[in-house]
Amino acid sequence: MDFSWIIPYRELLLQGALLTCMLLLISVVLGFAIAIGLAIAQVGKNPVLKMAAKGYCTFFRGTPLLIQLWLIYYGLGSYLPFIPGLRSSFLWPIMREGLFFAAVALTLNFAAYQGEILRGTLLAVPRGELEAAKAAGMRPGMVLRRIWLPRAIRIGLPTFAGEVILQLKATPIVFSVTVMDLYGAAYKIRQDTLLVYEPLIVVAAFYVALTFVITQVFQRFENAVPTRR
Repeated sequence: MDFSWIIPYRELLLQGALLTCMLLLISVVLGFAIAIGLAIAQVGKNPVLKMAAKGYCTFFRGTPLLIQLWLIYYGLGSYLPFIPGLRSSFLWPIMREGLFFAAVALTLNFAAYQGEILRGTLLAVPRGELEAAKAAGMRPGMVLRRIWLPRAIRIGLPTFAGEVILQLKATPIVFSVTVMDLYGAAYKIRQDTLLVYEPLIVVAAFYVALTFVITQVFQRFENAVPTRR
């Protein structure tokens, strides 16, 4: 085993690791925000919103992430230059890069899975708690913000932790659209050094370490806000 390449390629590895963490953070935060809307729409009474949210989740959960990424990158990306004023705006340097499309694809995919999970946890909240809140004079919006949604999130914390870890393991797919994440860095190192296993071992160790950190963070959340049965 030869790991002497780590020092010369340390900046590339660090940049790839930071990019991987950034993609994970962006997709998880924005995806969860979208998931809340999807879940509320699915348990709500508006049939149009319910059908639209269900269709969204069905599509993104029923198709491979790679296909979604390519559809967004090659499909949406081919139309962006023709949007009036976009090329001259401050957004163009961001939206013309593969990183933007990778973040969009990961976010939309994560939102679909979380939306379904959150829908289930919303339905798992005891109806008696919601009725008690209404009897106390809370309006529907207040019940949702103070009782229903927080309780649903607490119930789903263990599942959310697993989904974030799965999202981390999905990030290497962005290399297919020229994004130099950690896996992309390892791929370049393998090409330059002709080493097959060593770069992959280092990358795998990073993913294991980050998975451990994610697990510990969610365990602390679970201990801080225990779910009542």
